Formats: sequence, C-alpha cells, structure tokens
Amino acid sequence: MPEVAIIMGSASDAPYMEEAERVLLDFGISYEVRVLSAHRNPEAVREYGMKAKERGIKVMIAGAGRAAHLPGVLASWTSIPVIGVAIPSGEFGALDALLSIVQMPAGVPVACAGVGKAGARNAGLLAASILGLANEEIFRRYEDFRRKLSEI
Repeated sequence: MPEVAIIMGSASDAPYMEEAERVLLDFGISYEVRVLSAHRNPEAVREYGMKAKERGIKVMIAGAGRAAHLPGVLASWTSIPVIGVAIPSGEFGALDALLSIVQMPAGVPVACAGVGKAGARNAGLLAASILGLANEEIFRRYEDFRRKLSEI
C-alpha cells in the first residue's frame, strides 16, 4: 500500500515530479502517482482527497503550474499533510504557482517545498522526514542522507 501520493495537475508536470519519485525510491518509500486536475476534474480531486487516508496515504505531494489550485484543493478535502510544488509554466514561469501555494488561507495549510525539480526533490525529502517520525528505518535513512550532505 502506498504511503505517499504524488499528484500532478497535468501529465506535462511529470518531468518535474519525477524528482520526488526518485527520492522516495531511494528511501524505500511506497508511493503512487496520479494526474488529477483541480480545474478539469474537481470531483475526482475531491474523491481522491477524501479517500486517501483509508487507502494508507500519509503524505501528499501535489505539483501544479499556473494558478496551482491542486495543492490547496487537496488540502481542503483531507487532513493528511499536503506538500506543494510550483511547476514552471505559462507566462509567469512559476511565480503564479508559487504565490498560489504559499498564500493559503489560515486553517487550510499547504507546505511549499519550492519550485520545479528542486522543489519536487525537496518535497520527497520532506515526505521522508515526516514519515521518519513513525518509521525508524526511514528516519535512519534520512539522517544518513543529511550526514552525507554535510560531507560534500
């Protein structure tokens, strides 16, 4: 059963979100990937958010470009932590997506891990950090990763 959901608003976001997948694979964390659009299919996003916990999902990573409503909409339908990744696209690059993710109203939190591939990688690392609080093996792997970073 997957512990992390990687969700993107469009299949064209995959080259960015693959960075989160790589991190989760490195840490041995099970995950699933879905393409769900908050604009084109809001009902599917609602259903996914509402049923994620019962399917074993513990953290959601949501990447979206432009208006980037996906992370916030998911957060409105679940109490599972949602980590947003701003995907560069459109006339404003990633700025509009970034602002959409970081300007959530009080009471509907979405963490923002950053922009593009680095943001997706950081989202995977943040998910590992969160899961490591309840899983000693993941915690050890995350600490090893952080120690190796300091040796560079």
